[in-house]
Amino acid sequence: MGERFELQTADAAGRIGELTVPRAGVTVETPTLLPVINPHLDTIAPRRLADEFGAEALITNAYIFHGSEDYRERAIDEGLHDLLDFPGAIMTDSGSFQLAEYGKIDVTTEEILQFQFDIGSDIATPVDIPTEPGVSRETAEAELETTQERLELAASIDTGDMLVSAPVQGSTHSDLRERAGAHAAETGLDVFPIGAVVPLLNEYRYADVVDAVAAAKRGLGPAAPVHLFGAGHPMMFALAAALGCDLFDSAAYAIYARDDRYLTVRGTRHLDDLDHLPCSCPICVDHGAAGLRDLPDDRRETALAAHNLHVSFAEIRRIKAAIREGSLLELVDERARSHPAMLDGYRALLAHADQLEREDPSSKGTFFVTSAESARRPEVVRHHDRLDRLSVPDALFLTEGPDPPSDEYDDVWRVVPPFGPVPSALSRTYPLTAEVPTRPDRAALEAAARGVSRLVDAHPETSFGLAHRGWPPAIIESLPDELALFDGES
Repeated sequence: MGERFELQTADAAGRIGELTVPRAGVTVETPTLLPVINPHLDTIAPRRLADEFGAEALITNAYIFHGSEDYRERAIDEGLHDLLDFPGAIMTDSGSFQLAEYGKIDVTTEEILQFQFDIGSDIATPVDIPTEPGVSRETAEAELETTQERLELAASIDTGDMLVSAPVQGSTHSDLRERAGAHAAETGLDVFPIGAVVPLLNEYRYADVVDAVAAAKRGLGPAAPVHLFGAGHPMMFALAAALGCDLFDSAAYAIYARDDRYLTVRGTRHLDDLDHLPCSCPICVDHGAAGLRDLPDDRRETALAAHNLHVSFAEIRRIKAAIREGSLLELVDERARSHPAMLDGYRALLAHADQLEREDPSSKGTFFVTSAESARRPEVVRHHDRLDRLSVPDALFLTEGPDPPSDEYDDVWRVVPPFGPVPSALSRTYPLTAEVPTRPDRAALEAAARGVSRLVDAHPETSFGLAHRGWPPAIIESLPDELALFDGES
């Protein structure tokens, strides 16, 4: 696993990495999007995906080829790369989607892995059991046991230089997801899809998706390349990337286009509801809303699919740029304002701040405090944890601005919501260089108070004073009793 995937730079748990795919002779930069190709539907040609959109990899369904009179023998004789005319990496699914949809398939793990090898797949998938959200623990455990047996079987098969994925199941039981992740990593397989989250995505249960991925990541560890199966809407790419997902696959670009649905990073609109197109991709610039509506059905579908791809790949590039400049969580915060379910997902992400903090770089670009959620970011958690290590004088005055009322204090430290106490020596270090509002919200004040309490509790021998600017009574009451208080607004 470690030989195939190399991390380049990170922000939160998001990262830019390089996945080496030896059978294709390519290295894929992640995060990346794998458009889904159905050989029976010619919406956007694979060669166009590479040449126009910059797709480095795609995904198709080996089970469809396996059961197709039109394509089975051609795929074996020509190989997927020549048949599809695609120069990048090709990943194949095994039929697990059909298993989830129809309850059974007529192929075994050994057979489908051999077939994927025979047709020239670069990244193959065993037949796992995609366990639906909300099933009983007994059902989830039984199906997970079957999946794990098949992963062990897949790991024992000689697949040459074809990579093999190890799907992580467990339904909505976090401990099972974590256990499944640890087991998948132990198999020594190559790519780790988080499976059976499509029903959650379809129901906008983004917080549950976050919890499932976070649990799987705890088991997998930070070095594993993670594929979020079925995550095809650009609205949630940044959220998933911040969790540490590296690969996404999208059939949404084509499925939505068939229904005249127009993707944006803020959601989905029906073409009939648009008078102006909020996009500057070539499709939107060349046609406009009225021009798209006037196209014949087949041309309109292709044009909308192309727009949907432009928006999706643009978001992937935006995420990479944010990771490199250290502003990924600012982007997630922005995307969270697009839909209540996205805000739920962002808040669920921050509930795992301790987990994110272990992978988040300790120094990067400017921290912008832009919402109440900013007070729960990993950087704030890290600063509070480090307060215990700081040396303090015998008498220390903490202040949001007003000077100490007397000269009885040995030193003065600023109080900056949401961080709390900031020693002068650290005031020019990340994240204490943060851009913060002059009117902090309640969440920032509560976080600052937690920081003050943490420092006071860690140094019971020190005499502390605090000058605040009209903090609410409930926040004042949460502070240690031994803290001398001065209201700078009174």
